[in-house]
Amino acid sequence: MTNYLDFERPLAEIEGKAEELRAMARQNEEMDIEAEAAALDRKAADLLKDLYKNLTPWRKCQVARHADRPHCKDYIEALFTEYTPLAGDRNFADDHAVMGGLARFNDQPVIVLGQEKGHDTKSRIERNFGMARPEGYRKAVRLMEMAEKFGLPVITLVDTSGAYPGKGAEERGQSEAIARSTEKCLQIGVPVISVIIGEGGSGGAVAFATADRLAMLEHSVYSVISPEGCASILWKDSGKMREAAEALRLTAQDLKKLGVADRVIDEPLGGAHRDREAAMQAVGDAIGKMLGELSGKSAKKLVSDRRKKFLDMGSKGLAA
Repeated sequence: MTNYLDFERPLAEIEGKAEELRAMARQNEEMDIEAEAAALDRKAADLLKDLYKNLTPWRKCQVARHADRPHCKDYIEALFTEYTPLAGDRNFADDHAVMGGLARFNDQPVIVLGQEKGHDTKSRIERNFGMARPEGYRKAVRLMEMAEKFGLPVITLVDTSGAYPGKGAEERGQSEAIARSTEKCLQIGVPVISVIIGEGGSGGAVAFATADRLAMLEHSVYSVISPEGCASILWKDSGKMREAAEALRLTAQDLKKLGVADRVIDEPLGGAHRDREAAMQAVGDAIGKMLGELSGKSAKKLVSDRRKKFLDMGSKGLAA
């Protein structure tokens, strides 16, 4: 069953009518409704193109958060082989919001890390809706240190609304853990590749996305704060999230222009949730290309180039 977003309601009506006709035909084989259903299919396809032709930033936020988009676990299962999860930060606990471990990508050994939001009520609660606690970022640091020790590229899959802001997380040093993870991304002498697969929110995303190459899916978003949070602070009204989304410049296209994102990965028409396999394959192809761009670089060169990339960030947009 397709989950439709608010702006897709006209599409839901047309596709629903087509499905109703086909359901009636299945119950009464003498009915010939294929021509009418096909006409509705064409109308739905044209409307889908129109809806996604020029999405506003707020609508892109809605698509990025769509519950049916492939999540970190889906990408790991589809793109990586011999995945061996590694648990815990060796200090406090294992954070289920963060997945990570050893794996092979195109038969190349790598460390893969990512935030997992979950796909149903039980898994979302278990994964804390993808909001990591300090132990999640410390687990990431541990795995990045392992990657450097054994010379393994690090691939991160970012999909979080932000780090968990709870009392316990703050007591255990949430901000320090995020800073350490960001610092470790900058320091390790192996390729670091990051893909924003849905929502990249605040420092919780930066801690995984401080990479040599940052790619974003076409309808993903990446920002220092959510539109709702921004609107609450600036206008004391979370209902102004549309205006905030416009001002934040959080779309993949804007961030590519600003030099924050290095690559925008095309999504299937209607978003990654409409053709999950094609979306995951596109991400796999992009990861392969980015790994190829970094192969052969020395550890010293990788760290130097990465440092320069972030020191120079923003100059492209300011010059424009």
